[in-house]
Amino acid sequence: MKICVVGAGYVGLSLAVMLSTKYEVHLVEISGEKVNLLRQRKSPIRDEYIEKYLAEKELNLTVSSDLAASVAGADFAIVATPTNYDPKLNYFDVSSVDTVVEQITGLSPETYIVIKSTLPVGYTDDSSRRHRTDRLFFSPEFLREGKALYDNLYPSRIIVGSTDTAIGQKFADLLKSVALKDDVQTLIMNPTEAESVKLFANTYLAMRVAYFNELDTYAATKGLDTAKIIEGVCLDPRIGNFYNNPSFGYGGYCLPKDTKQLLANYNNVPSTLIRAIVDSNTVRKDFVAEDIIRRNPKTVGIYRLVMKSGSDNFRSSSIQGIMKRIKAKGIEVVVYEPMMKEDSFFNSKVERDLAVFKQECDVIVSNRMSSDLDDVSEKVYTRDIFNHD
Repeated sequence: MKICVVGAGYVGLSLAVMLSTKYEVHLVEISGEKVNLLRQRKSPIRDEYIEKYLAEKELNLTVSSDLAASVAGADFAIVATPTNYDPKLNYFDVSSVDTVVEQITGLSPETYIVIKSTLPVGYTDDSSRRHRTDRLFFSPEFLREGKALYDNLYPSRIIVGSTDTAIGQKFADLLKSVALKDDVQTLIMNPTEAESVKLFANTYLAMRVAYFNELDTYAATKGLDTAKIIEGVCLDPRIGNFYNNPSFGYGGYCLPKDTKQLLANYNNVPSTLIRAIVDSNTVRKDFVAEDIIRRNPKTVGIYRLVMKSGSDNFRSSSIQGIMKRIKAKGIEVVVYEPMMKEDSFFNSKVERDLAVFKQECDVIVSNRMSSDLDDVSEKVYTRDIFNHD
């Protein structure tokens, strides 16, 4: 079986690596730098399992920028290109997916196209009509950055949105055949329902983050012990003791854009909760920033822009919202982010010497507490209660 994967982000790359342990896989990526790294069996993203598989496993994996050669004769083409949320359009930017789907239907009309990019609800059906194909379907991914290959090898569930139940099941079986987890639950549904699952699942996670953040805001305002309240609440088995550590807000690549897209899909649909989840993230950042500003610091240090330890990505990280609010008050901000090559970030100095960073900052803001800051803990501002991601 030949499989073409388009896009070497964490979704596409993890799938390409996993599938190439058993099948012929052609990975298409427009970035020449990424292509060169992958040809040397080096990962362009930080992911322990991807790095290990590229270095140690025998993979039937070809990497290039040639879509025509890669998709020719392929049984499946998996599209995993970026779909960033466009606040002006109030919609996901699906232009990269549109372009690839149009190219594949022209180059290899017999190939089944599986979209793994996150989509607005209704996109797959609409795209099938526009591109006049009955071979397009959608399969949501449920992956964590930095653990994408692990999550594909041990999936929580496999969902395929296809009007052709047989081909949908064939693709689900394909993923199961290379997974290391036994008895993976599989659901086949229509594409619009599958698109909804993705957005509702991520919005529920955002809601849980927002809930415990608002609990922490209440406790902090009233002088109460957040940890004790959370412990008491989470002893209820219906709630559970997980995903409950306060933060500066939900961030990262998926939750902010997926919640906004779901809210956009609620146009003309009665609702209050989805809007509240989106608004809650803004209110939380306002509270945290004001709490820091009340300390009257002259220089505020931002310890790491990344969302969590082990990550190399700080797209839409919640701490950036805190930083911008502090800077708006005229307070000097210094950033410690060793992953950055630039010397400034939003006109704030990037300091790579941790000792100098600690010395020059009155308050150090950290979304998650780190042992690197133990010696200056009296300077650290964090809402991290349990010291974990």
